[in-house]
Amino acid sequence: MKKPAPLTTALFVTCALLLTACGGGTPTNTNEKTNTATNASTTTSTSVAIPIGIALAQTSNVALLGQEGFVGAKMAEKYFNDRGGINGTPIKLVMQDTGGDEAGAINAFQTLINKDKVVAIVGPTLSQQAFSADPIADRAKVPVMGASNTAKGIPEIGEYVSRVSAPVSIVAPNSVKAALKLNPQIKKVAVFYAQNDAFNKSETEIFQQTVKDQKLELVTVQKFQTTDTDFQAPATNALNLKPDLIIISGLAADGGNLVRQLRELGYKGIIVGGNGFNTPNIFSVCKALCDGVLVAQAYSPEYPGPINVAFRKAYVDEYKKEPAQFTAQSFAAVQVYVEALQALDKKTKISTMPLDKLRTELNKQRVIGKYETPLGDLSFTPGRDLIQKQFYVSQLKVDKDGNNGKFFLIK
Repeated sequence: MKKPAPLTTALFVTCALLLTACGGGTPTNTNEKTNTATNASTTTSTSVAIPIGIALAQTSNVALLGQEGFVGAKMAEKYFNDRGGINGTPIKLVMQDTGGDEAGAINAFQTLINKDKVVAIVGPTLSQQAFSADPIADRAKVPVMGASNTAKGIPEIGEYVSRVSAPVSIVAPNSVKAALKLNPQIKKVAVFYAQNDAFNKSETEIFQQTVKDQKLELVTVQKFQTTDTDFQAPATNALNLKPDLIIISGLAADGGNLVRQLRELGYKGIIVGGNGFNTPNIFSVCKALCDGVLVAQAYSPEYPGPINVAFRKAYVDEYKKEPAQFTAQSFAAVQVYVEALQALDKKTKISTMPLDKLRTELNKQRVIGKYETPLGDLSFTPGRDLIQKQFYVSQLKVDKDGNNGKFFLIK
């Protein structure tokens, strides 16, 4: 059997070809090819970059979420490289577009693992994709970190799978409880969910159980597809039952269109959106009719931690708006890898490790650390699931022009 090449020969990119990236943290596109060293005796130096794979959606209806994740990962690359990277060695992001389906995620993972030789992966965007792609990384013994995978059962996929996105079972009930505080007279609830998405099927189970736990009447459960654009029939069916509260588990595009059509049909009550609504991109879908929607969140720009203050400032300076949850979560996912690699390097120089050894040791290290991130203090359970302390509920407030808005925390 051919022995694995040292890390420098298997995966590092020479700075002679990537001088700009090593200095400024510019991510690698999948259509940008770089050369790797072929001499097994080459020694590692600070003139090489450590590749971390980013597998998120840049295309399809899921791109509204995935693109925010790419931004967060890029910001983390620059932030940590500006501060010395891995004890003097920069990291280098290798980007792959997963699209919005399972096949796209599988292809992205296979390319990152076998061709790009990354040490670890952040992604994919959807839990539905994770259930198909994460087993590939687990079998290859490559650490994978979900930045937006909140469905039940993600860490249980395998010992190389973890996440920095809080489980839906912890986050979702908060928004229903907030709705009851705003209107204690709520009695009847209608639920909508995207039946073709694993996360939304998982989330709606939590929402429906919360409705029962709060002694509310669940008058109807309406199903749709994430690719749907016309919701007149299910919306009319639900509104005929005169609900006081509507709960939607969907993505930004389909969920936003459903909100818009419910309002156009005359519904004036409270709407709770699931985790798929956690993006400013939703304002471009339902515009002024987004106003008032409640969303539970695992991130707040107002969190006072030092790294979030720096993260928020950098984002606002660049984009002139507040950062989204998925942006912060992707930043945090890269941060966990960086700080775990820093800890490993202090024990044993990672430049001396073959790729397979580094992947294995990184997988062990990342889940025993504690991290101060833009999301707050994070750590992991023995089963590799996330432990997070800070959670929030926000209400969407739309600007006068109806095209943009903000998430305002409900105190």
